[in-house]
Amino acid sequence: MNVEWSSSVVERARLHAVLGEPARLAIVDRLLLGDASPSEVGRELGLPSNLLAHHVKLLEQAGVLERIRSEGDQRRNYLRLRADALTGLGPAGNRTAPRVVFVCTYNSARSQLAAALWKKRSAVPTASAGTKPADGVHPLAVATAEAHGIPLARADTAHVEDILRPDDLVVAVCDNAHEQLGDLERLHWSVPDPARVGTEDAFEHAYLDLADRVDRLAPVVHQLGEDR
Repeated sequence: MNVEWSSSVVERARLHAVLGEPARLAIVDRLLLGDASPSEVGRELGLPSNLLAHHVKLLEQAGVLERIRSEGDQRRNYLRLRADALTGLGPAGNRTAPRVVFVCTYNSARSQLAAALWKKRSAVPTASAGTKPADGVHPLAVATAEAHGIPLARADTAHVEDILRPDDLVVAVCDNAHEQLGDLERLHWSVPDPARVGTEDAFEHAYLDLADRVDRLAPVVHQLGEDR
């Protein structure tokens, strides 16, 4: 019998085939909650560089992930999952944290938006901070948040040294902050700086990117003693 499958079924089958190899699925699991450089992925998963490069190439060809150049150290590249590439494939495992702290360089846009989104999505407390905090929140960040029904006008900026506590789950939402935080354990979201472009569209794009990532992370982060 000659069966003609729909394009959606064919696409899903192709995706399942790509993820049917344990190393590739492990790479995707690692990137579901945050971005990472190839060397970081290889080190964490114990994969030699040649084998990692092979698997990353196949995942790129399948449209699952992409490479982006760091806005901080231009010699660095990060791997990130493509938006909607894995719709319906949830993150693996759970994390326990008393608080989630989002960090960017100036604490004026991305970290503020991420914390505001988190408050809507999770009961786990949140805060934001910067490695070089600005005097105030960027007006376009405020306008973007308010366009989505999130009040941000009264938000203040703060330095990481004044905010971070030992047990916080830290999420660096920009490359510079990630590269400046040293050995501090953290997740990394490589979200381009909308202030560099300075347009409403750039801030909207950052907002949507952060919203997608918050939606991925929130379901697996719980407070100690919280029912699951």
